[in-house]
Amino acid sequence: MKTSEKIRSGQISLRSPTEDDGASMWRLARDSGVLEMNSAYAYLMFARFFQDTCVVAEIEEEIVGFVTGFYRPDQEDTLFIWQIGVHDAYRGMGIAKSMIQELLRRGESQSIRYLEATVSPANEASSALFKGVGKTYRTHCRIEECFPAHLFPGGAHEAEWTYRIGPIPAHD
Repeated sequence: MKTSEKIRSGQISLRSPTEDDGASMWRLARDSGVLEMNSAYAYLMFARFFQDTCVVAEIEEEIVGFVTGFYRPDQEDTLFIWQIGVHDAYRGMGIAKSMIQELLRRGESQSIRYLEATVSPANEASSALFKGVGKTYRTHCRIEECFPAHLFPGGAHEAEWTYRIGPIPAHD
């Protein structure tokens, strides 16, 4: 059964997070072994104050994925994806893409014309995800350097590239 069918059948539910989900989101990020860690407080804040631009994926009452994002203050038609996490047992099943599509489908998101995220060059999974979202919506995925490596303290961080997808057609 495809991920979209599992979502329709209720096996996977996608919903806005609540502050009760913040700790689960933090643990999922920590346990992923690949995500850059933010404080537990950051996940609590996203779950409470940015519910309209965040989503969690749940299977049998367990959080197996999340997307955190916000509207760019300088470009209100742009949803910036801060972080995407999917439990390693569920990676490669299309859950991350389904969560992004859920954000774009929501009534609160009707004004979104562009989707942005920053991705490091080594993160092939995220690169493929965002390019795939662009193809799904039959629109452009423009990639350009955002934060050069020298801006990060300690010299141990790769550059971050902006993936800008859009314009995204109006949603149903």
